[in-house]
Amino acid sequence: MDFALVWFTLVTLLWTGFFVLEGFDFGVGMLHGLVGRTDTERRLAVSSIGPLWDGNEVWLVVAGASMFAAFPGWYATMFSGFYPALILVLAALIVRGVAVEYRGHRDTPRWRRNWSILLTAGSLLAPLLIGVALGDLLHGVPIDSNQEFTGGFVDILTPYGLYVGVTVAVLAALHGSTFLALKVADPIRGRAHAVSLVLAPIAAALVVGFVVWTQSLASGWVPGVVLILAAVGAIAAAVLVQMRREAWAFTATAVALGGTIAALFVQLYPRVMVSSTNSAFDLTVQNTSSSPYALKVMTIAAAVFLPLVLLYQGWTYYVFRRRLTLADVGEGL
Repeated sequence: MDFALVWFTLVTLLWTGFFVLEGFDFGVGMLHGLVGRTDTERRLAVSSIGPLWDGNEVWLVVAGASMFAAFPGWYATMFSGFYPALILVLAALIVRGVAVEYRGHRDTPRWRRNWSILLTAGSLLAPLLIGVALGDLLHGVPIDSNQEFTGGFVDILTPYGLYVGVTVAVLAALHGSTFLALKVADPIRGRAHAVSLVLAPIAAALVVGFVVWTQSLASGWVPGVVLILAAVGAIAAAVLVQMRREAWAFTATAVALGGTIAALFVQLYPRVMVSSTNSAFDLTVQNTSSSPYALKVMTIAAAVFLPLVLLYQGWTYYVFRRRLTLADVGEGL
């Protein structure tokens, strides 16, 4: 068994799962001040992700840890080269998490307004910056023969990477609006639907552009299955939002966002990081992976514990499946 391929597939699934699950949390954070006209309504919007967001964020931790353990060469080059962006991502995630928990600790307008601003900013910056970083993996950044990043911060801001970042951020906002329409009662439900009507065609256009640009990087004319899936999901979301099929619209945005992230990794393979200096310096699955024995032990551990984590998280979603109303905020949610 090719354990390096197994772990590249697992890393792909972890990053995809992170954006599918945490994506709507980001979207709610971005939109809570827009769909909530009063503080009570904004509290209700934030409450919709209250029991879920921290569990969803674990996927990011596990994705990073998997890269560190399975592909130490990839992890070292990416995280050292993208260090300034990584610090900004960590700051955004920290501010966002603190804002979710601290926003309701004091009953003063200024306190809650300031935390709402930080929640919105952190929820926007995190998917934007992570999207830029993932896009750069495929576009290419300066890497030398020693697998060391030789560029600066400006080299991270590639046109393709920025486009991917914007696409991911818009998809996350759309994912959050469809989640709110599905999870929260009126008046937030109606406003979330109105936001979805605006965002859906923009997201569909961005994903179609992403498919064309990504396929051009692969030097081919026929897009792969995952790229097609991303485009179909985005277009379907635009249609389903118009039809007000809330559950299906949320499913379609999940497919669009997940397909977009997965497509980046599919197009990368067998590379994990492209060198814009020389293609001979590309980082690959084989030249950055841990030893076969280490990967084998990790695979056994993942086969035991990953199903348990999935079962626990599925149970959490089942417990908190009920649609929320304004009355629930008064009950301390």
